[in-house]
Amino acid sequence: MNKQELISAMAAEAGLSKVDTTKALNAFIACVSKALKAGDKISLVGFGSFGVAERAARTGINPATKKPIKIAAKKVVKFKAGAELSDSVK
Repeated sequence: MNKQELISAMAAEAGLSKVDTTKALNAFIACVSKALKAGDKISLVGFGSFGVAERAARTGINPATKKPIKIAAKKVVKFKAGAELSDSVK
């Protein structure tokens, strides 16, 4: 499902227009991005939680040359599914 398909499904589920649904989805994405950038954690009970984790620097191998390369430390976004979401997928 891509973004447009998600917007269509959300609009049908909520009985909203696609324009309003697009605004709501974009606002949700913007708020989540800002909160994660600030280092906050977002918990949506039943759905899951978003957070930021730090990956340490490490040594990898270039598959083309087989030579070791240094991979810099970085922050990554993590998502952990909630119980209700996990149960609905089973």
